[in-house]
Amino acid sequence: MSSLFDEVVPRPLAETLRPQSLSEVIGQDHILGPDGPIGRMVKSKKASSFILWGPPGVGKTTIARLVAREIGLDFVQLSAVLSGVADLRKVVDAAKQLRSGAGRQTVVFVDELHRFNRTTQDALLPHVEDGTIVLIGATTENPSFSLVAALLSRAKVYTLKRFEKPDLAVLAERAEAHAGRKLPLDADARDTLLTMADGDGRYLIGLCEELLALPSAVVLDVAGLVETVQKRAPVYDKGQEEHYNLLSCFHKSLRGSDVQAALYWAARMVVGGESPATIFRRLACAASEDVGMADPQAMPQVIAAWTAFERVGWPEGRLFMAQAITYVATAPKSNASYMGFNQAIAIAQQTGSLAPPKHILNAPTKLMKELGYHEGYRYDHDYPDAFSGQEFMPDELAGSNRPEFYQPNERGFERDIKKRLEFWARNKANRSQSDD
Repeated sequence: MSSLFDEVVPRPLAETLRPQSLSEVIGQDHILGPDGPIGRMVKSKKASSFILWGPPGVGKTTIARLVAREIGLDFVQLSAVLSGVADLRKVVDAAKQLRSGAGRQTVVFVDELHRFNRTTQDALLPHVEDGTIVLIGATTENPSFSLVAALLSRAKVYTLKRFEKPDLAVLAERAEAHAGRKLPLDADARDTLLTMADGDGRYLIGLCEELLALPSAVVLDVAGLVETVQKRAPVYDKGQEEHYNLLSCFHKSLRGSDVQAALYWAARMVVGGESPATIFRRLACAASEDVGMADPQAMPQVIAAWTAFERVGWPEGRLFMAQAITYVATAPKSNASYMGFNQAIAIAQQTGSLAPPKHILNAPTKLMKELGYHEGYRYDHDYPDAFSGQEFMPDELAGSNRPEFYQPNERGFERDIKKRLEFWARNKANRSQSDD
């Protein structure tokens, strides 16, 4: 009588197709090739701790296993999501016994290493330091932000690349060879399949497994493929490094007046599920920091588009977002206001509480009038062009010491502002001479 234990549980295709040697690993020749750091390590048969940083589905676990196998070390795998200090202690104790008894070293592979809290990461340090274990960590997040500095000083970081289409095509061919038949796709659908994978080999093999289960007589076009398999969402963690990376790309494209790139990075964020408010906040910052007075309408345009978006929502709201993006990206640029205010803050911090000139202070009391408050104040509207040319800076910052914080350039509306400032400066000088 057979039981459930007698049945063979089928293995996922991704596990079945996992490379059996480092030479079978694709897309990572820069670290695995003869001149790559891991390639040299394996050739020397001397392992040292390292961190594999890269997107999902590019072979981090496979590389860790094969490095241990080809050097001849014991391999233990932990998941930082499921394991803690107690699990780590058991693994380290076993590694110590193996080292003292058989003289063998253990590779401890920690998947999603960034998920370990600081205390657990610190617990790894002495055992990595004394060689009890060789640590191989895998992370999808920037190690500079997610791992403690002491751990980074003891382990090299190697960056893995996302798979390009030629790499993914090799994986698809391996899936077909294993199944003994071609994927049921026409040429365009096959290309779309590789695009759908978005650089993730494991995800691609999962799609291939799903498609190879279809009847052999079926041949799908692009529409049929999309209907058959669910398109994945792009890799985008709104709370982590990718969020800030794409925001940086977006803002720098706006600043660089590259409207095509600005639209693309905004679209990437939208497709990834980013909050529209985040995109509009960045647009508002760029409208002030990078456009400024070169086009004072940039800020009202962004705020109007933001308000309209909040009232209308998706999908029509993309109209307002697109208009705001194209306006800011194509507007003339100037950071003169922003830089001027930064300089003013620096001077204010250096000079402390300088007394303002008394003539621009109000005198609501008799004592203040007796002290000279408001005496000699010139009402600007009593003068031609509504400009008196009076000094408003503290005495210490007047005359030859007067700083010029805001210095408009010749771009956009600031060209007119520059002419106004030059006009007022001439009038002020002339009136100072006539007063003398």
